[in-house]
Amino acid sequence: MSSEELTVDNAEGVNRRDFLYVATAGWAAVGTAFAVWPFIAQMAPSADVKAMATVEVDLSRIPEGSEIKVMWQGKPLFIRHRTAEEIEQARSVDLSELPDPEPDSDRAIKPEYLVMIGVCTHLGCIPNAESGDYGGWFCPCHGSHYDIAGRIRKGPAPRNLDLPPYKYTDDTTIIVG
Repeated sequence: MSSEELTVDNAEGVNRRDFLYVATAGWAAVGTAFAVWPFIAQMAPSADVKAMATVEVDLSRIPEGSEIKVMWQGKPLFIRHRTAEEIEQARSVDLSELPDPEPDSDRAIKPEYLVMIGVCTHLGCIPNAESGDYGGWFCPCHGSHYDIAGRIRKGPAPRNLDLPPYKYTDDTTIIVG
C-alpha cells in the first residue's frame, strides 16, 4: 500500500468520524430539549395568574371620602376617592418632615383618586384605613403611620406605600397592571 492510498483512506475516516460526532451531538441536543421542555413549561404562569395580571376598576362607584380594596396579583390595592380637604392636607405637608419625601402630585395621576398597593413596606402587613396619627393608614403590627397620600410619617416602615402601574382609559376607569 502506498503512502498516497493511506492518506486518502485516513482522510475519509476522519470525515466519517466528524459526521458521526456532529450527528450524535445533534440528536443528543434534540433529545435533551424534548426531555427538559416539560420542566420549562411548568414554570409558565397559570391561567388564573395571567387573569390577575391586570385589573380594570370603575372609579365612579367609589363615593367621595371613601376607599375600596381590589385584589391585583395577589395583593390588595387601596383606591381612595379623596375629598378636596384631603388633597389640600396632603399637598400642604412640608416634604422635609417626611422620612421618604415625595410630593402628593407624584403619587396620583388625578389628585382625587389615590391608587396604592395596600402592603406595609416594613414587613408586608395590611394597614388599616382611616386610622393612625395622620388620618391615612395605620399598620397595627409594628406601628407604621401613613398620611392621606400613603407617605410614611412615623414608625419602622422604610418607605411610602408602593404605587402600582396604572392608566386611565376614560374619566372614571383605570387599568392596573
